[in-house]
Amino acid sequence: MDINKIFGSLEKFMLPLAAKLSSQRHIMAIRDGFITVMPFMIIGSFVLIFAYPPFTEGNTFFIARGWLWFASEYKEQLLTPYNMTMGIISVYICPAIAYCLARHYKLEGLNIALLALAAFMLLCCPMAEGVMAGQFLGGTGIFTAIIVAIIITEISRLLVLKDIGIRLPEQVPDNIRKSFNQLIPMALMLIVLFPVSLGVQSLSGMLIPQAIMAVFSPLLSASDSLPAVILAVVICHVLWFAGIHGASIVGGVFQAFWLTNIGLNQMNMASGIPPERIFVEPFWAFFILFGGSGATIGLVLLYLRSKSAHLRSIGKISLVPAIFNINEPVIFGSPIVMNTLFFIPFILSPMVNGILAWFAIKYGLVEHIVSLVPWTAPAPIGAAWAAGWNINAALLVILLIVISAVIYYPFYKIYERSLLAAESDPEE
Repeated sequence: MDINKIFGSLEKFMLPLAAKLSSQRHIMAIRDGFITVMPFMIIGSFVLIFAYPPFTEGNTFFIARGWLWFASEYKEQLLTPYNMTMGIISVYICPAIAYCLARHYKLEGLNIALLALAAFMLLCCPMAEGVMAGQFLGGTGIFTAIIVAIIITEISRLLVLKDIGIRLPEQVPDNIRKSFNQLIPMALMLIVLFPVSLGVQSLSGMLIPQAIMAVFSPLLSASDSLPAVILAVVICHVLWFAGIHGASIVGGVFQAFWLTNIGLNQMNMASGIPPERIFVEPFWAFFILFGGSGATIGLVLLYLRSKSAHLRSIGKISLVPAIFNINEPVIFGSPIVMNTLFFIPFILSPMVNGILAWFAIKYGLVEHIVSLVPWTAPAPIGAAWAAGWNINAALLVILLIVISAVIYYPFYKIYERSLLAAESDPEE
């Protein structure tokens, strides 16, 4: 097998595609929209953990007993912040994505965001006997939120391109003129989307978000599988190895699936049902990519004791960032990018991590992830936090760090010997 031919083919076919995908305006808007609402997700997830203490009912530790009593006595009040954040996360995601896409087109972001929100509520929240339905405002409405945000923004952009709007006298203030221009897309929304929604309800007995979830259900199930984990790892690290930020591309593609899956876990938890989904964003960040892409924190620890001055210096520079899952110093300083010696461990290490963590959660050795945590949290802490402060999650991460170091070790030693030879004979 000629490794140079493989990377030649990769550069010729995959890199242009990956570059286009990473800069595709809709994917960028979805990614930026999710980033915008991330504080709501994190706070909501944190409150959910607080409302469901990580202790069993028979625990005799006084802090555990007090926490269990408090959570049971005031559960409804404790869950209110969750219900108003993560519980209705699609309400925030829809206008956030619409705003980001509108700003890309240099349109009035706020007006379009509000219009997208109105369209989303129209489709998801019909009222019956004075009560508004809210079951699709959380994780189960994410795909609808994304679709509505893109459609409404694209319609608004088309109207601007065709110069379709309400003509008002020049004396009318500009902000009022812009506001009136929203009447046409609002009318189109009522004329087109609302009848479609009524038609879908009449024919299928389902709301549009319910029908969209039914369509996406096979993809959602496929996204929460071991093959999906392996595929994501391979794509991410092959792209990274070629110098493209693979984690950013994979995150942009999988983000909606990850968030929907963790939303379903949280809904189960709030309903007293055991969570079922495994492949969510904290699983990716803390069990697969701890220390950064390639799970390189084990390699950094090896570098710290290296006989090579170059590798020791890279280890010292990279250690603190690696603790917070940032590893550009080691990736570009080693370098790992386009260094064929590290190709195998760079892909194998996160793949082994993902497989072991998958089965550990599947067979109950580690609790399912129910909380979103900032990806910069140190991996053992982030994993335990995401799994409801499950100590086994932290222990698993520590074990995986050791395994990653073992995987990297023989390749590191070969590289170290080559550097030592060059350092001892600088003229070679």
